Amino acid sequence: MKPIKLILSKSLNRVDQCGSRFWGNPDLPKGYDYPTYFDKNNNPVEYQFICQINLSELTSYDIENILPHKGLLSFFAKIDHYLGRFEVADNISGYISDTKDVKVLYFPEVGLPGNNSDFEEMILLDENDMPMNPEELQINFTFESIENYYEDHAIFALPTYREWETWDYPYENWQILLQVDSFEGEDFNLNFMDCGVLDFLISPEDLAIGNFDCVRAIVLST
Repeated sequence: MKPIKLILSKSLNRVDQCGSRFWGNPDLPKGYDYPTYFDKNNNPVEYQFICQINLSELTSYDIENILPHKGLLSFFAKIDHYLGRFEVADNISGYISDTKDVKVLYFPEVGLPGNNSDFEEMILLDENDMPMNPEELQINFTFESIENYYEDHAIFALPTYREWETWDYPYENWQILLQVDSFEGEDFNLNFMDCGVLDFLISPEDLAIGNFDCVRAIVLST
């Protein structure tokens, strides 16, 4: 698999509905609840929305036809601690996580970005009615080397900071579906244990059939 690099940038215009964006707010089907999990005290907590990828925009880069060429793939995870929200106790660590530590949603009915009457932007607000998620960034894709960029976000990334040949049993052949690098912006500082990375892992069998229900994750760093 050839890694597909994600280049993140601010845009003068809002990212189109159901378009590829990092941070901001997810586009979800109308009536669909924002993904949540229950903490150790059985209180509901929202997963942090990381990004959504419109697979139609990725088609020309998926030269091996690994992913579906239509639909919206949205990534959520327990990473509040790495954003400085230390009051949230549950977070992904340096061990391969449980499936409940991440949430990857796939909406196959979504076509090209643009108006979609069946979807709406889901905005989380704090107690002061202010948006909780960092400001959205536009996603562009490339195969090119990006040494001049600090971030190394990528689909089908090669393992970074992994000091062993493969993942532990029984995940030996699992692929990195998405790698998210540590980086910062005007309204956030995302730091995975000393500038490490967050890897979303998927089994070859699930990847082959487009099943994203059993994705797991791990944080790796120096």
